[in-house]
Amino acid sequence: MKLIAGLGNPGPQYEQTPHNAGFWLIDALSEAWRCEVGSGKFQAMIGRHGSGDQSAILLKPLTFMNHSGQAVAACARFYKIDPPDIVICTDDLDLVPGKARLRSGGGHGGHNGLRSVMEHLNSDSFRRIRLGIGRPPADIPTVDYVLRRWSQEARQQCQTLIRQVFPLLEKFISGANFPQTSLNATL
Repeated sequence: MKLIAGLGNPGPQYEQTPHNAGFWLIDALSEAWRCEVGSGKFQAMIGRHGSGDQSAILLKPLTFMNHSGQAVAACARFYKIDPPDIVICTDDLDLVPGKARLRSGGGHGGHNGLRSVMEHLNSDSFRRIRLGIGRPPADIPTVDYVLRRWSQEARQQCQTLIRQVFPLLEKFISGANFPQTSLNATL
């Protein structure tokens, strides 16, 4: 069993913000895989795809970004899922919109959601999907940039990337190695 967690902030005021790119992945997977992600335990919304060893828990922490590790770790403990079987999807300021990077292990790169996951799992060996949102212009504080409403074009570009991730996640759930790759979206 795998755990796929998308990080973001709960509430309608955050739905269209780039900081919720991880939630967008979970929403898209839920729709594509026809598995409902609804209220559940672990201070999160959860759903399940597949069965037995070839299954995945989909998780959207409701703890707000900076405390996401609480929900991820509680779910992982309950289902006895080890860090290498956990995939965390986040936004990434260091990648331009339309770019994504998949990798195993590594640091948090200043991302407070990843920092929280690392602290609560006491590990950095989980997998990562980083969706590019780019850096803010010099006159916009980072917090304002990540919590602003994103343009429809930028959101479509991110959705294109997310669809490219689906087959890679399906293979990982089926037992293949987690890919270490970069993806590009063009509209």
